[in-house]
Amino acid sequence: MLFLRRRTSDHGRRGSLPPWRYRIAGLAAAALALSLVQASAGNAAGDRAATGSTGSADVVRVAEFLAECPYTHRAPDDPIVLPRLPGASHMHSFFGNDSTDAHSDLASLERAGTSCAPRTDLSAYWVPTLYDGDKEVEPTGTTFYYLGEGVRDDIIRTIKPFPRGLRIVAGNAKATGPDDNTISRWSCLHHGEVDPSHDFVNCPAGSMMESYLDFPQCWNGKDLDSADHKSHMAYPVGGACPSTHPVPVPKLRQVLRYPVNGDPARFRLASGRGYTMHGDFFNVWPEAEMAQRVRDCINAIIKCGADGTP
Repeated sequence: MLFLRRRTSDHGRRGSLPPWRYRIAGLAAAALALSLVQASAGNAAGDRAATGSTGSADVVRVAEFLAECPYTHRAPDDPIVLPRLPGASHMHSFFGNDSTDAHSDLASLERAGTSCAPRTDLSAYWVPTLYDGDKEVEPTGTTFYYLGEGVRDDIIRTIKPFPRGLRIVAGNAKATGPDDNTISRWSCLHHGEVDPSHDFVNCPAGSMMESYLDFPQCWNGKDLDSADHKSHMAYPVGGACPSTHPVPVPKLRQVLRYPVNGDPARFRLASGRGYTMHGDFFNVWPEAEMAQRVRDCINAIIKCGADGTP
């Protein structure tokens, strides 16, 4: 019994550590834990950088910024096609700049207000008015997207801002059929089973009819307008701008949502059938605001909101 107690006592003495050795061991364990935490944080940061994530929000790799510009007024005016001729045009519905009329020019538009978010966008947008029978119908959704799509990624990174005062007309107001040089299209909100068409579509009850129109995104680099209001611009070919129009600019996509559905025979535009849908754009973005969005959203291939940030 004495021998066993001695062995037990001896083992206890050899297995025990002085207090200072316990403190050193504790500090070493804490240092190891801290290094593991730091390594884990570093790996997480690397993962966020690889996937385009910053903070708690994911960056979407789409070259885009936008403006939400509700309807402001109607008038039979067109300051691009029929300048200084009030009442000479078919009826137009105007969005964004609240002063647009037949006499509008860059100076007058810059002095006016806007319905757009962001408020810095003083641009004027307009389309032929839609009628349901004899009743005017204005869109309740009015989004104007500025996109990099349509050209290769390497060209997206070289896209330039729209020049101040640029005027563009897209679509064909004089189209006589759905395939008559028109690029506008109609669809039904949240009803992909209804095929898009150049003419009006029959949308299910409770849905809305949408109008999509893409503006050309290649500029000749010198003219803010042209005699036909189109020749100074061109659409890309094979993912690049043609040599005649070498300057890539954002693609403006006009998306309008009308609170109508059902038999499309009831509908008409002030310019005619659905395939005559066209859009006019008069750029009045402040140069610095446009340049910042093109740099940070389009060139960087990042999806931004109305405030110009991801």
